[in-house]
Amino acid sequence: MDWPHSCFSLCWILWAASRLRVIEAAEGKYAQKLFNDLFEDYSNALRPVEDTDKVLNVTLQITLSQIKDMDERNQILTAYLWIRQIWYDAYLKWDRDQYDGLDTIRIPSDLVWRPDIVLYNKADDESSEPVNTNVVLRYDGLITWDSPAITKSSCVVDVSYFPFDDQQCNLTFGSWTYNGNQVDIFNALDSGDLSDFIEDVEWEIHGMPAVKNVITYGCCSEPYPDITFTLILKRKSSFYIVNLLIPCVLISFLAPLSFYLPAASGEKVSLGVTVLLAMTVFQLMVAEIMPPSENVPLIGKYYIATMALITASTALTIMVMNIHFCGAEAKPVPQWARVVILKYMSKILFVYDVGERCASPRHSKEQEHHQKDGKLPELRRKGPRNRDNNISRKKEINGLLNNDLGTQGENPKEADSYCARYMALTRNIEYIAKCLKDHRTNNAKGIEWKKVAKVIDRFFMWIFFIMVFAMSILIIAKA
Repeated sequence: MDWPHSCFSLCWILWAASRLRVIEAAEGKYAQKLFNDLFEDYSNALRPVEDTDKVLNVTLQITLSQIKDMDERNQILTAYLWIRQIWYDAYLKWDRDQYDGLDTIRIPSDLVWRPDIVLYNKADDESSEPVNTNVVLRYDGLITWDSPAITKSSCVVDVSYFPFDDQQCNLTFGSWTYNGNQVDIFNALDSGDLSDFIEDVEWEIHGMPAVKNVITYGCCSEPYPDITFTLILKRKSSFYIVNLLIPCVLISFLAPLSFYLPAASGEKVSLGVTVLLAMTVFQLMVAEIMPPSENVPLIGKYYIATMALITASTALTIMVMNIHFCGAEAKPVPQWARVVILKYMSKILFVYDVGERCASPRHSKEQEHHQKDGKLPELRRKGPRNRDNNISRKKEINGLLNNDLGTQGENPKEADSYCARYMALTRNIEYIAKCLKDHRTNNAKGIEWKKVAKVIDRFFMWIFFIMVFAMSILIIAKA
């Protein structure tokens, strides 16, 4: 039972294949005959209308396939487009019944008349005309021409809010030689077709509206229609946030830390200069991307403001270091500075005396209590015993001196000699005590100036931290 069925199937397939070859041969035969008949007396140099006063309508449709490049510095947009143009040719019509029902043929586009629709705002030296692909010719004279094209168009780039900016680039198409009384252009859709758009890594597409414009130029009185497609782009800012903005914010927070660095380390100015150089490198990177225009980008403004803060912090650091290294030759701390800086600001900013351990509040409380009593801790803890010891020592010294003078008093010359020696010794001791007192006074003066410098350092550190934080919040808010 399977053999007859298999033979029947095989015969049917062979018959269908032979019939298809016959149809294709017949279609090819009629297509060749139709081609010869249509183009026997046809010329593609003239506008295909029966009446020269009649307007030829061209329907234009643009499909955006890909954004190949957006050169902000040179303000050039490179895009890959599919361009569809539809028009009627009055000399390319036929009766389908005479050609075995053949309704469409595909022929090279250079054989038929084509509208000279070009991109008005192209920015390249080379020709950006569509590729010479085939056109689809219908029996009623309707011609459909689909062709790909890579266009480079000029685009006015506004980088005021870079890298959080939006751009609008225009693609204006129109006839180069025919005016609106000869060739008129219409939109196939209200906007460009984005159904086949390949997602770009840097830009988001938010629309491509199309508008028809009729312009009368100063050279000619005839109207010239064109269609302008506005490509609305929004930049994806993640790349620039990670590579330009976050490093800048982190580096800018290092500038206030130069005030926290001890002046004795000798690295305060070096830190400020290093941070300034780092910010300069980032500023140059942004300048290489942006066009040379008067509109400074938002991130560029942030860099300039941060560099100004770093420069100011470095200058203030040098002034504070001069205050820190005020020695014995400096004048005493003014009274207003003692009250404002040493008394109030030091407590507000939690700045302690040089050598004081801020981590031991018990020690500081005891020291303040002892200073109020006017006594040292050891003297307060062992006051009576030390007082008795001092009195006994004085008595012993006086007794020794009296005994010494008494034993030596038998010889008046020797007594006078000993008296002179004791007077010289007393003068030397008084001189040493005075020098020690002056030394302590000078040290106390230098310690006061160091504390003043430390308080000023701490004050500017918080001020600059607040300013850097405020600028960072401001740039994020504007984004």
